[in-house]
Amino acid sequence: MGRELLLKQGIIVLAIAASLFFAMPPRDKIHLGLDLQGGLHLVLEVQVNKAVERALERRSDVLRRDLVAKGLSVVALEPYGLQGIRIVLNTPSDLATVEGAVRNQDPDGVVRQQTPEIWLYDLAAAELQHMRTSAVDQALEKIRNRIDAFGVSEPSISKQGTQRIVVQLPGLQDTQRAIDLIGKTAQLELKMVHSQASDAKATPPPGTQLLPVKKKDAKTGQFVESGHYFVERRAQVSGDMLADARAIPDQMNTQYYVLMRLNSRGKKAFERLTRENVGKALAIVLDDVIFSAPVIQEPIPGGEARITGNFTPEEARDLAIVLREGALPAPVTIIENRVVGPSLGSDSITQGIRAALLGGTLVVLFLVGYYRWSGMIANLALGLNLLMLMGVLSLPGLGATLTLPGIAGIILTMGMAVDANVLIFERIREELRMGKPVRAAVDAGFDRAFSAILDSNVTTVIAAVVLFQFGTGPVKGFAVTLTIGIVVSMFTAIFVSKTVFETIFQMRRVTNLSI
Repeated sequence: MGRELLLKQGIIVLAIAASLFFAMPPRDKIHLGLDLQGGLHLVLEVQVNKAVERALERRSDVLRRDLVAKGLSVVALEPYGLQGIRIVLNTPSDLATVEGAVRNQDPDGVVRQQTPEIWLYDLAAAELQHMRTSAVDQALEKIRNRIDAFGVSEPSISKQGTQRIVVQLPGLQDTQRAIDLIGKTAQLELKMVHSQASDAKATPPPGTQLLPVKKKDAKTGQFVESGHYFVERRAQVSGDMLADARAIPDQMNTQYYVLMRLNSRGKKAFERLTRENVGKALAIVLDDVIFSAPVIQEPIPGGEARITGNFTPEEARDLAIVLREGALPAPVTIIENRVVGPSLGSDSITQGIRAALLGGTLVVLFLVGYYRWSGMIANLALGLNLLMLMGVLSLPGLGATLTLPGIAGIILTMGMAVDANVLIFERIREELRMGKPVRAAVDAGFDRAFSAILDSNVTTVIAAVVLFQFGTGPVKGFAVTLTIGIVVSMFTAIFVSKTVFETIFQMRRVTNLSI
C-alpha cells in the first residue's frame, strides 16, 4: 500500500476520531435554540428621540456652566425640537462669546441669533445621527449586561434595522421577570421635593415637575400610585454617579431594600445636597416615579442611600441589577413578545429528527438501489458527513446553537453531499461506457466532476454568507449549519469517497464496477 494512500487513510481516521471526541455526548456540547427548548422572544424598539432629548439636556447643563464662566447671566437653556438648544440670556451678548462656549463641546455646531438675548444652537446632522446610533448600541450593551447578570445561558441579542433589538432567551421559565428586567429604563435621580401636589392635574411651579409616588399594595403586591409631589426638575445626584447597588434584607428579614453606594463624585454631590437641605424631603426617583421621599435628618458624608418599597428578594435583586449595570440611554418599547413553551420545543425536536431520519433513509435506499455497491460508498461518506458536522458544531470555541432552521440546513447539506456523489458517479458511468478501465474511469470521474461540484458549492456558500450577514436568529443558524455542512461534504464526498475506491483497488483487482 502506497505512502500517499496511507496518509489519506490516516487523515480520515483522525477526522473521525476528532468528530467522535467533540460530538459525544451531543446534548452536553450543542445548545438548543429558542424554537427547540422553548423560552422568550422579544423585539424591542429603542425610543431614540428620547435619547436625543436627554443628550440635549445634558449638553445644556454643560453649556450653562461654560456661559456662566464667561460672565453671562443665563435665564434659561432648554432643548427645542430635536435639533438644538435655545439659549436665553439676561442681557444681550455678542456672537463670539456665545459661539466660543458652544465650540468647547461641539466644534461643528451652528449658533444663530434670534433676538439680542435669545440664541439658537443647532447641532450638526452627523452629530444628531451619532446620538441616535449610539443610543441603540448602548441599549444593546446594557441589556446584554443585565441578561448576563440575570443568569440566562446562551442568550441571543442582536440589532434589527436601525432602532430595534431582538432578544432570545432559550430555556427561560420566569418570562415576566425577564421582561421587567430588560424593559426597565432604570433612570435613577435624587431630586429635592418642592411640595406635595393636590392631584395628578396640578400645575407645577416654575423649575419643578409633577411626579407620582408609588407604594406596594399589601394585598395585591403591585405598586400603585399613592400621591404626587412637585420636585425640582434638575437632579442633584443621578445614576451615573452610582458605584454599586445591593439587595439587602431589612431588620425583620421579611422584606428587602436596595442599598446604593455612590462614587467619589457622587459622594461629594450627595454630602453637599444633604448638608444644604437638612429638614427637607429628598425624592428618590426611578424612571420618573418616586419610590420614597425621606426627610434629611443630618448631612450624610458616606455616599449611601436606600430605595425602600417592601420589595421581595427577587424585586430587590432585579432592581439592584439594573441600577448596577446602568440605565438605558432611552426607554424601550416591547413591540413583539412571544413565549415558546417547552412542549412545543420538544415537538419541534421530535419532528425534526423524524424528518432527518425519513429523508436520510430515502436517500440511502435511492443510492443503493440506483448505484448498487458504489452507492454504499456514497452512504458511508454521507454518514461521516453527518458525524463530522456534529463534531464541528460541538467545538468548544464555536458556541453553536442548534435551531429548527439549523436542522433544515443539516438536511439540505445531506442533499448537497448526495448531489456531489451523483455527479461523480454519472461521470464514472460515462467513462466506463467509453471503454475505459475501471480505475481510469473512477479517476476521470472524480477529476471531471470536481469543477461542477466546486462551482455549485461556492455559490451556495455565498448565499449562506449573505443570509448570515443580514439575517437574525434562526436564519443565521440555518446559514451556519449550511456553510459548515458544505465544507464537510466537499471533504467526505470527494476525498473520503475516492480514498475508499483507491483502498478497494489496492486490496484487489477490480475489472467490473458495480455502479
